[in-house]
Amino acid sequence: MRKINEIFYSLQGEGFHTGTPAVFIRLSGCNLKCPFCDTQHEEGVLMTDEEIMAEVGKYPAMMVILTGGEPSLWIDREFVDRLHQLGKYVCIETNGTHELPDNIDWVTCSPKRGAKLSISRMDEVKVVYESQDITVYEQLPAKHFFLQPCSCSNTVETVVRVMQHPKWRLSLQTHKLINIS
Repeated sequence: MRKINEIFYSLQGEGFHTGTPAVFIRLSGCNLKCPFCDTQHEEGVLMTDEEIMAEVGKYPAMMVILTGGEPSLWIDREFVDRLHQLGKYVCIETNGTHELPDNIDWVTCSPKRGAKLSISRMDEVKVVYESQDITVYEQLPAKHFFLQPCSCSNTVETVVRVMQHPKWRLSLQTHKLINIS
């Protein structure tokens, strides 16, 4: 059983895969409590893998995004294998504080200030910018680095920071800008 906050079909609104149709599996619960998080952690329903796969299978997208909360608290290799058996490309958005199954196709790490990372593989780093020192993240082993305004509230400041640190690219929460889930 896995605690699911919601499963829905939309476009990826952030980072490298922005604009890509995807099935989102939003898992409940997190080991961190970030003030800008958009998940209601007390909500959620326990679902079997069969129920989750049936719901995911209703949608035509090839991409599945495991998100949360912190999805690494709820997933394992077998779960990812089941998604692969459905023909899905499996992405995860994680804070990086727990180990991940090695069969995930794309890892987005969104490290948080003061949290110790427990993963060494990441395809992209996405930092929600709150005026913190971003150079501490520049040595992480990722190919892509994204800086994202916090809830679209400090976009000008974030653009300035990206211009000062060209290793980073701007990531906007396009799903919020165009008013979709």
